[in-house]
Order: sequence, then structure tokens, then C-alpha cells
Amino acid sequence: MHISAIAFGSNMGDSRAILSASVKILCQIPGITLKAKSNLYKTKAVGPPQPDYLNGCISVYVDIEPFKLLEILLEIENQFGRERKEHWGARTLDLDLLLYDDLILNTPTLQIPHPRMIQRAFVLVPLAEIAPDWVEPVSKRVIKDLVKEVDCSDVCLFTGD
Repeated sequence: MHISAIAFGSNMGDSRAILSASVKILCQIPGITLKAKSNLYKTKAVGPPQPDYLNGCISVYVDIEPFKLLEILLEIENQFGRERKEHWGARTLDLDLLLYDDLILNTPTLQIPHPRMIQRAFVLVPLAEIAPDWVEPVSKRVIKDLVKEVDCSDVCLFTGD
């Protein structure tokens, strides 16, 4: 078994329900077992003007190779109506494969670790909640230290309001 970290986000539709359902679907797939799930966080959108996001992270045990896992994530995004019209545009569901063990992979279709994760508070805050001691393999630094170096002022624990 391997361990993987996946970020999830939504800012269109009933984001809370979409995120909950997408994680449930993902963890019902043979070869994927939920290890930990963060709280949801309300975050300011990056990119063009759009509504705030709900974001979170999960860690999962997987018996699936990274390219197949990415394919599964893209398929689940499609099930929830994800359309790729505008770079960094609003979306019903975004699932990003962040980490896979300590693998470093750089291909045209998949980069692990996710290339911008260490710059994004909306990824690092929920990831630090569930995997503070995970070593990001490129920087060789733990997540709980990386989160201290980003501006987290636009990331707030979602309370349901």
C-alpha cells in the first residue's frame, strides 16, 4: 500500500455537499481507503473574480498507481459537472493529487508533488491539519513548517455559515 494526499475544492453549486459526496465516492473505489480528512476551509479564490471556495484535504491509503489515481480523480470531477473553460476559473469540483509517498514525478500529464502546493495556503492549511509531519519530497521540509511560510489570512475554518 501507498499513501497519497489529495486536495479538494469547490465554489459552484452546493459546495459542501459536492465535497462530501466526492470524497465518499472516491473512498468507495477498491484500492482506496480513507486515512484522514481535514475540516473544510473557506478561502478566497485565486484567479479571475469568482465566489470563495471551500477547500480541504484527505490522505488515503492506495493500492493504485499514480496515473490511474489521477484518472479516477478526473472522472469524479466530471461526474460533478467540472468544466475546464477558464484557467483558474470557478468550478463545481477540483481534485488535485498532491503527494504520493515520497515520489517525485514530472511528466506532461502529472507532476508529483503538485507543483504549486507549497505556495498555496488553501492546500497547506488543511494538509497540515491531517499530515503535519509529511515530508514534501522536493523541499525535504515537513508540511507544518511549509504552512508557516505562506500567507494564511484568506483561509478560515468553515463553520457552516
